[in-house]
Amino acid sequence: MKKGIALATCLTLLFGVITGCSNSSTPSQPAGQTSQPSATPTEATKTEPMVLRWSINSEPPSMDPGIAVDADSFDMIYAAFEGLTSYDLNGQLTNATAESFTNTPDYMNYTFKIRKDAKWSNGDPVTAHDFVYAIKRNLDPKTASEYAYQLYYIKGGEEYNTGKGKADDVGVKAIDDYTVEFNLKSPTPFFRELTFFPTLFPLHQKTVESSPNWAAEAKTIVGNGPFIMDTWEHKSKIVFTKNPNYWDKSNVKLDRLEISMIEDNNTAFSMFENGDIDWGGYPASTLPTDAIPSLKDAGKLMVADNPGTQSVVFNTTKPPFNNKKIRQAFAYAINRQEIIDNILQTGVPAAYGWVPTSMGLKPDGYFKEDNEKAKQLLAEGMKELGLTAFPTVTYTYDTTDTNKKVAEALQDQWKKVLGVNVKLYNAELKVYRDMRSQANFDLIRFQWGADFNDPINFLEMFRDKTGGNNHPDWENAKFKELIDKSYNEPDLDKRKRILLDAETILMDEMPLAPLNFRGSPYVKNDKVKDFIIFPLGGAYFKYTSVTR
Repeated sequence: MKKGIALATCLTLLFGVITGCSNSSTPSQPAGQTSQPSATPTEATKTEPMVLRWSINSEPPSMDPGIAVDADSFDMIYAAFEGLTSYDLNGQLTNATAESFTNTPDYMNYTFKIRKDAKWSNGDPVTAHDFVYAIKRNLDPKTASEYAYQLYYIKGGEEYNTGKGKADDVGVKAIDDYTVEFNLKSPTPFFRELTFFPTLFPLHQKTVESSPNWAAEAKTIVGNGPFIMDTWEHKSKIVFTKNPNYWDKSNVKLDRLEISMIEDNNTAFSMFENGDIDWGGYPASTLPTDAIPSLKDAGKLMVADNPGTQSVVFNTTKPPFNNKKIRQAFAYAINRQEIIDNILQTGVPAAYGWVPTSMGLKPDGYFKEDNEKAKQLLAEGMKELGLTAFPTVTYTYDTTDTNKKVAEALQDQWKKVLGVNVKLYNAELKVYRDMRSQANFDLIRFQWGADFNDPINFLEMFRDKTGGNNHPDWENAKFKELIDKSYNEPDLDKRKRILLDAETILMDEMPLAPLNFRGSPYVKNDKVKDFIIFPLGGAYFKYTSVTR
């Protein structure tokens, strides 16, 4: 999606159609199988509202683009908000709230022109000042944005967020009401792609400053996206309606988006089979593993192949997983293919590195399963810690049928190979997230999907022990040095080698044990057309239509 950087092929799944990438600076016309979107029925021919019935696994913790960290929240945010860029039906990065952009040849300055017809849902104009306000607010340490590090590419961003600089020194400014300029601290060829991420979305300043809980109720949310949140019945349902003030409303076909919160994936799949919702599986929910073989045999199963990695994270701050050899022992003792074949059943690749193979650092990985080596490492690690018996540890995972079965398989494999006892703790999603962010665990499930298509997105989260997504609480001086060096290396081949060296350290230190690269199964109502699974994962409803 970027000029001058070796990125993987775009992976947008438009019901199995894989399309190419674009770096055009002009708005792309959305397209499906033809050059135009599916025709919208005229008011004269419409007999009833066009409604998509969707589901998510849990209550979104926040609709605040600067605060949200989970997939359910992001999917809702992409319905109600919009950044400078987005994706069209061909999987191409395209201008959205921005009508055009320019960048300097060294990729250190980007300038975006805001559409003069872009409006907030209350009718106020969207301006360059709204972007400047949002970015500086998200960098403010008081905001406690876990994704603030995504803004460290901006000059002065890290300094302000870490209390070493001032807001006035952050390299984002409004040249005029409709021109926003970014000055970056080092060459960043993928910065335009990053503007698609919610941390860089605009915010309506009066709304944000009117109440600390503005993002928790439908009536107080003012967005600039294709839909307005009409109803939010907490822990039950969310209803969106078409935003009449959206600049591109003529391409928004749905009148209403009805979203049910269904924590149990078996229940969600039953509702899909009964016709009560229009989608089963990713990105709405997780398909029950027992349903996958029959769906596959019937030719109904589809798999979204977005870059991401599932792993086991070790708490490196306390024994026994403060010992590298013990972490390695647990990683080498996992039979990944057994889990893929018997539980996931989607043909995804086993992961022997953290960065997805599509991003091209080391496709063959950095290690392999080795039971004898695992036993040896465990014994050596226990000796180093002065342990005569291995303590009972607990593996925490979030509630889904698939996660439960993977947890049970890991428990069994670690017992058979290492002779250790691992307890399992099934945590409700909010509890799981809190435990993960507070390092309140021994081992915990963690899946990371790409925010933008570059290896740095999988590596820089471990740069600092206090980083928002550094769940192992791991830090390594040489690793940090390499990440910082990559930020300032304009030669793409040299930069790739630097990032390869960084991942080599990560996989030797093993603060997390990769399990498999992401492949997310789903089924859909054939009457649903032009729904987008973003190239990097997640739901986008803007162009969707449903014929009943």
